[in-house]
Amino acid sequence: MPEPHSSEDLPVTVASGDVVLSHEVNEETLRILLSSVMRLWGVVDDLTRLRPERRAAFSVSIFGSARIQPGTPSYEEVKRLAAGLTSMGCSVVTGGGPGFMQAANEGAVEGAPDHPERSVGIRIALEFEQEVNPYVGESFEHGTFFSRLHHFVLRSSAFIVTPGGIGTVLELMTVWQLLQVRMLTGTPLILVGDMWRDLIDWTSRHMVDKQGVDLVTPSDLEIPRCVDTIEEAIELVRPHYEAWENSHQP
Repeated sequence: MPEPHSSEDLPVTVASGDVVLSHEVNEETLRILLSSVMRLWGVVDDLTRLRPERRAAFSVSIFGSARIQPGTPSYEEVKRLAAGLTSMGCSVVTGGGPGFMQAANEGAVEGAPDHPERSVGIRIALEFEQEVNPYVGESFEHGTFFSRLHHFVLRSSAFIVTPGGIGTVLELMTVWQLLQVRMLTGTPLILVGDMWRDLIDWTSRHMVDKQGVDLVTPSDLEIPRCVDTIEEAIELVRPHYEAWENSHQP
């Protein structure tokens, strides 16, 4: 009869749902776990080669702060941005939450009231986050920031970044880096507002010609297009949308 296991030999389930292995797990167990995880990542890498067919919609992801309140001038500006895009024929994709995300989804509905599918939300499951905002017509939910951001990248034909915090900076930098290394091509990255000009200026000061070395190629700084107004952002998207529309004519 097998001897009973000590509680210290068993995995421990913690409140978050994660499983923490005991410190007494042997080297072979760790080798198997590492090997399994690496094989799993291989499967994920293979799956990411599958790209959604972009014939169905030209989607513009709008990133920005979750903290902006409805009715403020900046909220109304982002609403107007999204309305202009959906009335043109684009779909608008956001994080599905409050603030500028809600403003964009609300504007998307105003711009295309007969097409709720043009207002998309890609959410992250967080304990402190509110539910999906009421203007989302098509909703998705992810358990990790990694998979959520990857979904944005796969779905989007253009990116517009409005003022935001750390999460918005993460989204901006990820898209910029993918464009830099050409893992993403032909996709405009448009930054609205002075805060982003300051970021580009900082990058130029600290990453170009530092001790005789360019930490970035100067042309990389031309990838994001900085604009001051909503109208400028829409006009930068327009030729890309028209080219997409012409290429999908029957």
